[in-house]
Amino acid sequence: MSTFIYMVRHGDSLKEGNERTRTLTEQGHLDAQRVTDILKKEKIDEVVSSPYIRSILTVDKLAKLIGKDVLVFEDLKERIFSLEDNRISDQELAPLLEKSFSESDFSLEGAESNADCQRRATKVLSELLKTFKNKKVVIGSHGAVMTLMMGYFNSYYDLSFLNSTTKPDIYRMEFNEHELLNVQRLWSANIGVSQ
Repeated sequence: MSTFIYMVRHGDSLKEGNERTRTLTEQGHLDAQRVTDILKKEKIDEVVSSPYIRSILTVDKLAKLIGKDVLVFEDLKERIFSLEDNRISDQELAPLLEKSFSESDFSLEGAESNADCQRRATKVLSELLKTFKNKKVVIGSHGAVMTLMMGYFNSYYDLSFLNSTTKPDIYRMEFNEHELLNVQRLWSANIGVSQ
């Protein structure tokens, strides 16, 4: 038997405001329904998420559909890029990501490095693989932390991969114990159906 982890990058969210409380845009809400439509065919057992509202909202409809609550884990939150808890602009983020993926211990003052983020998030993922062995678990996530968790198991999942992902996005990871066997993308940006 295998354990399946479904990494779900959140849908489109508001560009301004607090990282923790920014919500989905109208398109983000529509896409959350499409995420549910795709994943309801997968016979999901549990739904977990980052504590950030946009991630919870992307997977909440699926949790309700299977009669579960979203289990929230603080350490699945997005990488902390700056001391303030506000979103940094795409113009600031691009060079920061470039440097972070070439120097895993690099961070701005008071923020978090890729290495720090990967350590905290993969610790949770490791616990989920033990707790929900041979189950199917959805994780409501974010681009950078998702990439870092996936990259822990396979170096293919790097900055180029992160830059190729969409909002939302879905990746089904198959594990035997803690060994990653296979990854399949389930989201199609154009039509939002399984490929």
